Amino acid sequence: QAQLVESGGGLVQPGGSLRLSCAASGLVFRLYSVGWFRQVPGKEREFLGGKSYRDGRTKYADSVRGRFTISRDNDKNTVYLQMNSLKSEDTATYYCAATGRPQADYSYEYPYWGQGTQVTVSS
Repeated sequence: QAQLVESGGGLVQPGGSLRLSCAASGLVFRLYSVGWFRQVPGKEREFLGGKSYRDGRTKYADSVRGRFTISRDNDKNTVYLQMNSLKSEDTATYYCAATGRPQADYSYEYPYWGQGTQVTVSS
């Protein structure tokens, strides 16, 4: 059974950095595209970016482009989200997800999800 487990969340000051990790098991990780989403209470889950398994191309949402970077290590079955220049509005629960599609921007396109990790940006 496929499982994704996020880690690395926590409290960070505005302007700071944080790196989230997402460890995958139970699937042939190199054959899955990965995505990162976030959600705050009362709002829809927001797509942050995704990396295609097919060509490695990465797509980012406008809200995080230039500040967030997605990378993956297929040998470790892990995907990362490096977050720099964090703002208070980045406070949310962050989720990683995996799909067999070569590229996916919407949450319904991802069948596998982690449990989420909380990121709080505050002074």
